[in-house]
Amino acid sequence: MDIGILQQRRIEAAFAKGIFAELAAELGEERARALLTRAVVKLAKQAAGAMAAAAPAGPSLDHFEAIQEAWTRDDALRIEPVARDATRFDFNVTRCRYAEMYREMGLEGLGAVLSCNRDGAFCEGYDPRLKLTRTQTLMGGATHCDFRYRMEETPDA
Repeated sequence: MDIGILQQRRIEAAFAKGIFAELAAELGEERARALLTRAVVKLAKQAAGAMAAAAPAGPSLDHFEAIQEAWTRDDALRIEPVARDATRFDFNVTRCRYAEMYREMGLEGLGAVLSCNRDGAFCEGYDPRLKLTRTQTLMGGATHCDFRYRMEETPDA
């Protein structure tokens, strides 16, 4: 069964909420947040590596753009294209059902850790040449998320 990422994140968030509460009670909220962040980043890099390995011609900006459907499925994100060329893929997200879902679940304080946090890590795991710049998010209270992806010639050393 192929569920969308929005539904997958809902399931993960329900589980993470309980784990986080236990970790916070035992270790303190700051330490619990740091551990959860580290785990989410590792998972994002692993998922990205698997998606890159499945790319027919290897990881590329074209393939990366094509797999975005997994994140937008079920009207999860409303996207406004900004620019697209051989080395950049830029868009704004004007509605994020991930953020809405975390708020509904009482997880607004962890939403960035559980979702937004994954985006840069995903790039690292997908292809070290892929870089993300984002200065604001809906999760953080902005009017939109500004995703600016660049595919560099060579990865940073």
